[in-house]
Amino acid sequence: MRFNWLFKYAVVERRGKGSILRAMEFFSRKKKGALDKRLQLRGYVLLDGALASELERRGYALRDALWSARALWEAPRLVEAVHLDYFRAGADVAITATYQASVPGFARLGFRRAEAEELIARGVRLAVQARQRFRREEGQAGAQLVAASVGPYGAYLADGSEYSGRYGRGPAALRDFHQPRLELLCRTPADLLALETLPSLAEAGLLLRLLEELGGPPCWLSMSCRNERETCAGDPIEAVAQLAEAYPFVQAVGVNCTAPQHVSGLLERMRPHTSRALLAYPNSGEQWDETGRCWTGPPGWSDPAALARKWYAAGARILGGCCRTRPADIAALRRALASANLNPS
Repeated sequence: MRFNWLFKYAVVERRGKGSILRAMEFFSRKKKGALDKRLQLRGYVLLDGALASELERRGYALRDALWSARALWEAPRLVEAVHLDYFRAGADVAITATYQASVPGFARLGFRRAEAEELIARGVRLAVQARQRFRREEGQAGAQLVAASVGPYGAYLADGSEYSGRYGRGPAALRDFHQPRLELLCRTPADLLALETLPSLAEAGLLLRLLEELGGPPCWLSMSCRNERETCAGDPIEAVAQLAEAYPFVQAVGVNCTAPQHVSGLLERMRPHTSRALLAYPNSGEQWDETGRCWTGPPGWSDPAALARKWYAAGARILGGCCRTRPADIAALRRALASANLNPS
């Protein structure tokens, strides 16, 4: 019984590549414009905040190469609870616990392929269940979305290279890694894909080409950046905006897991080069120490309301938080956005 839910979405694999592509195209038609429609309702969309560090704060130990993905089999109810609390805080979108989840990553711990695929699919299912619970609490359908997280290859390596893009692997290896996971996530009930924390233009381009081959499922593209001008790999942020513009299924483009002080400059550089909605969900401003496996330095979210207004003024219409941010931070963003006299021009 464990794999019944996955079987519903995986059965197309037995019918050849043509059936897989038809399933991807169905996903694309069904979900197309989900984020755009949410933007049209209110002029902005609020994302959730950190998942992994919030799990830690609730007592779950994450000192593992799989990071929050480990909780998909050890603590699924806790993952669902965090998603639910972000919805309660006002988030419009839950980002799934699949950022670091992959078949090779789970295989290192002894999981068979079918088991690994079920765990990845469970990551989406938990967010969907949290949305259902929230809608029951509110007594209405609501318009909350679920975005299936797709992290960079370096997240699988778990050696800090996700913040540099220097993997020591060629495009073929990255393609072999990303393609099966993309196909699987496209068969889930997610509303769109979140291509996030990508350090390099090259990896972003590879992922978008793969999605194009899969029928163009809706997604957003978000980069990690080392300053106000460049991605973590040193690519000009303007080139990222231009890349997103070339793929019609990209609904938004922006930055995440980036220090808050860099966000406005990055958005201002991107804005003239794309017609896509801009998004920003930076981290707390603390730095990750790969050797000590801990966060160091002071946080930069002392005034979330002021940050929300600043990023909105710089062009962001989709806002949220990344590492070390909490439901309280998302609630503060919600209050700031709801009370401000926002001009969407």
